[in-house]
Amino acid sequence: MTAAPLRIGNASGFYGDRFDAVREMLTDGPLDVLTGDYLAELTMLILGRSRLKDPARGYATTFLQQLEEGLGLAHERGVKIVANAGGLNPAALAGAVAELARKVGVPVRVAHVEGDGLPVPDGFLTANAYLGGHGIAACLRAGADVVVTGRVTDAALVTGPAAAHFGWGPDDHDALAGAVVAGHVLECGTQATGGNYSFFRGHDIRRPGFPLAEIHADGSSVITKHDGTGGFVDVGTVTAQLLYETGGARYAGPDVTARLDTVRLTQDGPDRVRISGVRGEAPPRTLKAGLTRLGGWRNEVVFVLTGLDIEAKAQLVQDQFAQALTRSRNGPPDDMRWELARTDRADADTEETAAALLRLVVRDQDPESVGRSVSGAAIELALGSYPGFHVTAPPGKGAPYGVFEARYVPAEDVEHVAVGPDGRRERVAPPVRTKVLEEVDEPALPEPLPAGLTQLTPLGRVAGARSGDKGGDANIGIWVRTDDAWRWLAHELTVERFRELLPETAELIVERHVLPNLRALNFVVHGLLGEGVAAQARFDPQAKAVGEWLRSRHVPIPVTLLETTDAPEAHA
Repeated sequence: MTAAPLRIGNASGFYGDRFDAVREMLTDGPLDVLTGDYLAELTMLILGRSRLKDPARGYATTFLQQLEEGLGLAHERGVKIVANAGGLNPAALAGAVAELARKVGVPVRVAHVEGDGLPVPDGFLTANAYLGGHGIAACLRAGADVVVTGRVTDAALVTGPAAAHFGWGPDDHDALAGAVVAGHVLECGTQATGGNYSFFRGHDIRRPGFPLAEIHADGSSVITKHDGTGGFVDVGTVTAQLLYETGGARYAGPDVTARLDTVRLTQDGPDRVRISGVRGEAPPRTLKAGLTRLGGWRNEVVFVLTGLDIEAKAQLVQDQFAQALTRSRNGPPDDMRWELARTDRADADTEETAAALLRLVVRDQDPESVGRSVSGAAIELALGSYPGFHVTAPPGKGAPYGVFEARYVPAEDVEHVAVGPDGRRERVAPPVRTKVLEEVDEPALPEPLPAGLTQLTPLGRVAGARSGDKGGDANIGIWVRTDDAWRWLAHELTVERFRELLPETAELIVERHVLPNLRALNFVVHGLLGEGVAAQARFDPQAKAVGEWLRSRHVPIPVTLLETTDAPEAHA
């Protein structure tokens, strides 16, 4: 008799996601496990600063607040809860959850996973290894109803419960890889159910429901959502999330390396997408570790330039600032960046649409160099600069910014420990079988479309995109929905063409990865985000909209493809 699938839902994609999602996921339909992803690179820095103020903290307090109602609901419905909300202090959060359970009178058994915390090098605030799901599995096998962890991979929140339920061992690579892929789809919540989706037109995504996966014993799954909830699930929404914050065909993790080039997606009914065919390989012998530190001090001023002579007004402000900072006691900051955004229109019928924005961002190791020196210079220009002078907000005194760094440590050097509900400690051994991570051979490209008439039009007429950050790098995944469109895209969007369309990437290292099963290309742009999201080096510091920028660029698209495009939905 075939075992019933394990229904795993997700109720959080980041620290600050929809508060009511825990209650909604527990009451809107059946589940076996409810997960929550609260950690990101920037979050670890935030929690690190929280722990500096109070060593007993360092975890996501929102999760504890959600459980005030969620614990009882989960207990009534027999749902296990697994979340990485422990952050830098999973033991403290586990204790707080157990105390909350006693307070509200819900008899739940609480366990936690620890060992991700590494010795913090001088000058850094946090250092944590990305653990896999086997510690979570051990906690669940020990009878836990709630498992909280520190820094685990996002997908571990799914691989752990699946491994415990189906009895997978460390060498069940294909099954684990299938769960990793499902976990990657679930991890960002409503991004899998229509949120942040290129082809959103024609769908109601005002309040998308959170996703869930029906995991099968062989690691295959169906991505869906509770009946009656908002948003939608189709091959496109799942493809978009699969490409998010990934790189090449080998998607490495501590439990397994999943081969993204083997993933097959099929529509399995309304709001149901089946994931099958995923192959897995032994994981690398090293674990990724994330380190955060304070990178320095930062300040920002945005000048509003209205009406005529926008370029001349911008140049005047820059010249005046240069003189003022040269005369200041601290001198100019180490890093000054000006960006003029021409949001203005000619003969505009509102003042706002007649205005452009000139943005100044400064950084320095000395807070004084970005503080009073900069804010004072901006204020002093108020009556002696360009006509119509004003700024979007009063200049401040500057604020610290953070930097994320990725390093790699031998898995055997990390003490991965599952602490059961009774306090018993079980060390999770590192994998015995490992495999050096290597790039796959470039797959064969499809036959190009025959030459024919083209029309210069936005790439987004036929292609969707999803982009994001990994430290200082950005990835831009782009995919199409038909075989003919793939025959065109695979040959049209080369690295050289990509650089032409996004001039900001022209001098950077750009990698192109081909994923034929998904009809997708994944571009990794090294260094686009400088020192990473917390440094806020760009207007879009997490590269969330780079993919939509790419879709808006005009390229010669074969007319035969445009004739089959659902234009109202596909237009950017």
